[in-house]
Amino acid sequence: MSQNEKHDPDAGFADELGSALRSTGESFALDGRPELVSGGLARGRRRLLRRRLAVTGGTLALAAIGVGGVYAGSLVTPAGPADKASVAGAPEGGGKSEGGGTSETVAATEAPEKPGTAKIPVSDIADIVKANTPAGQWRFDNLDGEGQGVGGYYDDGHGEAAVGVFLSHAGHAPDAGVDMVTCPAKAYVPYDACEEGRLADGSRWMVFQGYEYPDKREETKNWRAVLLTEDGFLIDASEYNALAEKGAAISRENPPFTAAQMKALVTAEAWRPLLRQIPQLPTAPTEPGEVRQAPPEIVGDGVSATLRALLPKGLRVVDKGGEGEFAFLVVDDGKGKSLVQVNVQHGMGDVAGDLFGSGDVTTLPDGRKVKLTQQPGEKGGAGVVWWTADTITKDGFRVVVSAFNTGAQHEAATRPEPALTMEQLKTIALDPKWAKLPTK
Repeated sequence: MSQNEKHDPDAGFADELGSALRSTGESFALDGRPELVSGGLARGRRRLLRRRLAVTGGTLALAAIGVGGVYAGSLVTPAGPADKASVAGAPEGGGKSEGGGTSETVAATEAPEKPGTAKIPVSDIADIVKANTPAGQWRFDNLDGEGQGVGGYYDDGHGEAAVGVFLSHAGHAPDAGVDMVTCPAKAYVPYDACEEGRLADGSRWMVFQGYEYPDKREETKNWRAVLLTEDGFLIDASEYNALAEKGAAISRENPPFTAAQMKALVTAEAWRPLLRQIPQLPTAPTEPGEVRQAPPEIVGDGVSATLRALLPKGLRVVDKGGEGEFAFLVVDDGKGKSLVQVNVQHGMGDVAGDLFGSGDVTTLPDGRKVKLTQQPGEKGGAGVVWWTADTITKDGFRVVVSAFNTGAQHEAATRPEPALTMEQLKTIALDPKWAKLPTK
């Protein structure tokens, strides 16, 4: 993807992000809310991802968050002719199963090889997985390989299930990896249960029990446990109630391991020696002639407080969330819930042509551009509409405000139209209070 690529509002964001990460050398890590991009990422790529994030709603489904420089949306996928790269570097003919035979369909941890990848024996990772899960039959991919993760199938007699574990550095930023151990807002990610906490040594953990598809169009469940150690490593385990993350028939009602068992797996002390074998993440190189100067970033909860202060009267807030440059509110005027969200971003001038080069765009006397959009929702909710007022100043300060006719994009519409009109969204986006928010 290039920086000048035109944005397709109907394209799936997870697919775009995965493609972007896999095509950029895999030499950076993701972190932070809602920006998801570490300071080491080259400026052009950072802008592309920030633009995608702002347009698509600021908060991603948990499975679309990357860890350790790897797109983690598909921690476990079936390895086929088009999917030969795995964290273990599976050979062309497929990996050996634990029984010594060649598995025709194997689970692979998606992680293209890159400089700095650890050469941990996959068999060592598999041994820890087996030792810290209930007794059952295991088939692992490429036990003779090396890497930072393992994928396989587990069967306790109630149906096989795909399971994967990946080890990585969280990233360079002080808060890197925090999103990975923070339960997402249900306004964006549907789930049955999510719990988070801290260990005595300061490590943070999260156990998430949700679904592969936000709109639940398939019954594939995705249960996940993540540990962020006090020294910045991530242990990320996923399990499914099918033989693959996508495209496989349901093999059991639920994934095999309980929340407590998943937590026990990622918090096992046996991981510590393997984590020490993972090299430090490299910093993305500066291109010739490029001056690396990050734009200001909004800090604190000012965006959330400002959005609430600018709401029209008569709206009751029933849910809220976000921090930094992103915030959302779920409001109700007595006619049904409506999700309202905002992204506030400095330094977006280099993608202004992509964002405001077409559509219903007007230029105000002070040079600000305003783009108004009305389109169908993109997360699968029946009858959902998505209204947006997107604004940018001549120096690249962008405010984009959206509203939906539902309290969650993946759920069916609760009302004919959003609770805010297009004119109200425009008024909020153009308010001068946004430019006065504190930055770092």
